[in-house]
Order: sequence, then C-alpha cells, then structure tokens
Amino acid sequence: MAAEGNTIDALSQFILVPVLGRVGESVGFTQSNLHMLIAVGLITALMMWGTAKRALIPGRMQALAESAYEFVHGLVTEQVGEKGKRFFPFVFSLFMFILFGNMLGLFPYAFTYTSHIAVTFTLAAIVFVLITVVALAIHGRKFFGYFFPEGAPVWLAPIIVPVEIVSYLSRPVSLSIRLFANMVAGHVMLKVFASFVVMLGGLAVIGPFVALLPLALNVALVAFEVLVAFLQAYVFAILTCIYLHDAVHLH
Repeated sequence: MAAEGNTIDALSQFILVPVLGRVGESVGFTQSNLHMLIAVGLITALMMWGTAKRALIPGRMQALAESAYEFVHGLVTEQVGEKGKRFFPFVFSLFMFILFGNMLGLFPYAFTYTSHIAVTFTLAAIVFVLITVVALAIHGRKFFGYFFPEGAPVWLAPIIVPVEIVSYLSRPVSLSIRLFANMVAGHVMLKVFASFVVMLGGLAVIGPFVALLPLALNVALVAFEVLVAFLQAYVFAILTCIYLHDAVHLH
C-alpha cells in the first residue's frame, strides 16, 4: 500500500490478477475468485462448527453462528412475513457472502470481491430474477397490475406505467452500485491515508511524528470500514426482503 515516488496509486488494488495462470485470452482464475472460495469456506466452517455441539450454554462460535441466523431470520419474518420463511436460506446466504467478502478485504494483502461491479450486479440480478419469478408464480397476470396502482385514474396510465417500470428495472442497478461504490470508496481512502503514513514517515527528523496523524486516521478508518462492511451487507439483505415482500404480497 506504499506510494510510488510522490504519487498515490489508489486504484491498483482493484486490478484482477490471475492466480492460476491465464486460460486462453481470458483473465482466468483471479484473486477475486479465490477470495470468494475462501469466503464460502469460512461461512461453511462457521456454521458447521458453530452448530456441531448445540450446547445449552453456547460457546463463542455457536453464539456467533446463532446470532447470524437469528438476525437474518428476524429480517425475513419482519419484512416478508410468515410466507417469507421459505426464502430465508437465500437471504441468509446472500447476507453472509456479502458480509464475509466485505470483511475479508480489510485484511492486509486480501481482496474485496464486492468492490467489483460485475460481482455486485450479478448478485443484484439474481435477486431481481428471483423476485420477478416469485411474483409471477404467485400472482400470475395480476403481477402486471403492480405497475398501475388500483384506483389510479386511467388517464394517468401513460405516465404512471413507464415510471413504475423504470423504477422496477432500476432495482438491480441501485442495489449493485450502492454496494460497489461504498466498498471502492472505503478502500481508496484507506490506501490514500496509508500512503501518507509511508510518505511522511520518510521525511527527515520530524517525519515519524508528522506521520502519526494519518496513521491515527487510518486506524479510525479501519474501524469505520468494519461498520460499513456490516451495514452494506445489512442494506443489501433488507432491500432484498422488501422486494420479496412486494413480490409475495404484490404491494
């Protein structure tokens, strides 16, 4: 994370690098793919280890696994209702995958796969397809009434219908950009202030003392990024629940 000369390259950390060589002209298996597998492995280990003993008085791992389960379960039941319990595994997997991806990127030399729009848009597209399929499966043709509220004047249809369609289609865009932008912005700030520490620390005599300020700011930023990492996973999950509520109840 050091600066090169007097310049700070804060965006090089997002470049995809193949870890198993290239496959033809494509990028191949990158560090992003590797960290996705690591995240899935850690999530699986947490849930298997945390639920293995099922002790009456839970240990730390069991308490962590149960807390994650109950937190997401509460989101689903509160936002979607009892009918939404069938979607709990999906929302839980989504929340944990995003959370672990955000958190992994805070470790030195790790990669934040949620900082790539291709990843976040894919997740948002999966949510979009799911809610559309669910709405069509439950309500059939009545689903299209979602784009024209009942009781609205018919003469407003040329205005209301296009607006509602654009609003509906913008859901995966807003979901993906929100997560992507927050992850990129946070990591850029971390690298900028870390580079300041290195640059100022190299100054004669007073360098180490001057570098204390950006160092303190970087420590504070790391703590802030931990909070942002959780909040972004929470926002993605709760918006997914809200969209599922609209699909199930059609309002």
